[in-house]
Amino acid sequence: MEKRNKGSIFVVSAPSGAGKTTLCRQIVKKLDNIRTSVSFTTRQPRPGEVPDEDYSFVSEIEFNAMVDRGDFVEWARVHGNFYGTSRLQLEELVGAGYDVLLDIDTQGARQIRKVFKNAVSVFILPPTMAELKHRLEGRMSNSAEDMNRRLERAVDEIREYKMYDYVIVNDVIKMSLKKLEAIIIAERLRSGKIDPQWIENI
Repeated sequence: MEKRNKGSIFVVSAPSGAGKTTLCRQIVKKLDNIRTSVSFTTRQPRPGEVPDEDYSFVSEIEFNAMVDRGDFVEWARVHGNFYGTSRLQLEELVGAGYDVLLDIDTQGARQIRKVFKNAVSVFILPPTMAELKHRLEGRMSNSAEDMNRRLERAVDEIREYKMYDYVIVNDVIKMSLKKLEAIIIAERLRSGKIDPQWIENI
């Protein structure tokens, strides 16, 4: 296996319900040398979510203290709750040679791109808005008010797809996973990612 001097950052965004979290979880299981950054959030855990594995759940007071200390490389308020990405965790993983997958919204993606110019961005689209609504309705944790708010926000988020390097229409999850895998593998093969010292020792 070729030796790389550092990992890459992959930013994956999508409107709520498009399937980005499912894709991110599956690609981490499928590929080696890739990690997800565990975001901090002030929202309540959903059924089945594991603290510090799915999200690090903190109070709003704790979150604001972390913002004041500059602990986040990006943070935003989404659907009434705060979310943030740990700067230290991200830098440590990339520096250790791991690729890092960031499952974040469009606000966070804009902030990440400002700090990490070489970050690779992927936008996940639903096949139709009707299908997106159907998927949100299938979430027992979403109230009617919350679902409508997410659908309204989805329209604004989808308009930003042109700001991303790649777009995947998540119609069939199996095919979408193959496309995401292809993107990651292609980025790993860029010449700039190879450790020059490793080349000299071949």
